[in-house]
Amino acid sequence: MVRSRNTPQIPVVVLAGFLGSGKTTLLNHLLHRGGGSRIGAIVNDFGAVEIDAMAVAGALGDSTVSLGNGCLCCAVDAGELDLYLERLAAPETGIDVIVIEASGLAEPQELVRMVLASEHPAIVYGGLVEVVDAAEFERTRARHPEIDRHLALADLVVVNKLDRAADPDGVETLVRGLVDGAAVVTATYGRIDPEFLFDCRPSEERVGQLSFDDLHEHGGPGENGEPHPHLHTGYDSVSFVSDVPLDPRRLMGFLDSRPEGVYRIKGYVDFGPHDRHNRYAVHSVGRFLRFRPEPWAGGDRLTQLVLIGSGIDTPALAKELDACRSDAPHADEYGMWGVLRFVQGSEDEPQMT
Repeated sequence: MVRSRNTPQIPVVVLAGFLGSGKTTLLNHLLHRGGGSRIGAIVNDFGAVEIDAMAVAGALGDSTVSLGNGCLCCAVDAGELDLYLERLAAPETGIDVIVIEASGLAEPQELVRMVLASEHPAIVYGGLVEVVDAAEFERTRARHPEIDRHLALADLVVVNKLDRAADPDGVETLVRGLVDGAAVVTATYGRIDPEFLFDCRPSEERVGQLSFDDLHEHGGPGENGEPHPHLHTGYDSVSFVSDVPLDPRRLMGFLDSRPEGVYRIKGYVDFGPHDRHNRYAVHSVGRFLRFRPEPWAGGDRLTQLVLIGSGIDTPALAKELDACRSDAPHADEYGMWGVLRFVQGSEDEPQMT
């Protein structure tokens, strides 16, 4: 079975960080708090991964373990990554998102390159998430100076264990100074909002629907009977809908200069009646950007975009998007060149902006 061109692509998130930073804890949190999403987890390490009372121990080669919550967990060598992505992306698995937990000593840039190099039509890069142990950050940097380079490559940085740091404000400030435009969020026990990384209600239309109210964290009690914290604290979103086509040059100018902290942009863009048959799906995570032409399914021609980030100026972003509306009857052919450069399959297609 082959996925059609209009089938949503599966985001592949690379989860990195040095040993003990809390990657596995964060992954377990996503597995159990994914809001109904089916998660394929590729663990690029040998050993055991504890998932509550269940342990995936010594899973080697092409061994795959199906967990009770519908998640798949594999332990693989990085050289086999593309093969496992292809298997997990098969339509019969029903996977909504794939998370690669890198080894604590892995080079995340290489994993990102492998994901970007995948030619599977159902796969799309979902970002590099770097987890930092706030309590050990300075000592970790002393032992592994390459962490500065890893942080500069990240699309999202999770400052974990902030409650254990002697100077939490100092650590957060230091991390923010090392990132290159990435969103930075803090966490304890790896508890970040899954909605920040991927859509948590795959059976529903998500564009323009960013309510966090139905996440598991908001319902029952947490540890020791205390209520769960609201994980979306510090996360902001902007929803933009326009029945006026957007000017491609203005939109590309906005995307090229998008501010720090904007982690995800998703939705659909109408560039006007010059393209009677297509709208363009847009997917951006960190500095990665891709457009995909899709036939109109009928109904009104609309641009529908959602931006998600941390510490972003939502009114300013909404105003900038509003300024992208076109006052021309249609987009000219040359104006579309900037967009078409980011359509998969285009010659010399760049992946980052």
